[in-house]
Amino acid sequence: MTEVEFHYNVSDKLAYSCRLLRKARAGGARLLVTGEPVMLAQLDQMLWTFSGTEFLPHCRSDAVSSTLALTPIVLASSALDPALEGQAYGVLVNLGQGVPQGFERFERFIEVVSSSPDDRQAGRDRWNHYKERGYALKRHDLTPSAPSA
Repeated sequence: MTEVEFHYNVSDKLAYSCRLLRKARAGGARLLVTGEPVMLAQLDQMLWTFSGTEFLPHCRSDAVSSTLALTPIVLASSALDPALEGQAYGVLVNLGQGVPQGFERFERFIEVVSSSPDDRQAGRDRWNHYKERGYALKRHDLTPSAPSA
């Protein structure tokens, strides 16, 4: 069964996603990132610029099939994008507001939820969706620690 993780109370969804993708990629994972087109365009740009000393190879799902086959991080508005047929990804990362269709095909599934009220509510709705279907859910609360006195 798919392992579902929620990374929530994220202060900067894009910056956090870049760090998350870097860590997963360092572990050898092939990743598919879903979300709304505007968010994916911003992530695409940020992946090019977030670090001056390293590069995270990535592309959009509309890349040619040979590029998709070689690229470890792919950005797509849907996990069921026909262009991805035949491609194998171990990890799905959702930056979107809805439950991505086809998430259950992945070994590991990560939901990234910011601290904004709208995103938190959408995250709660998705949490309930997975819980009602019997998925074991893991929580990663990223609330900044209060300074010690």
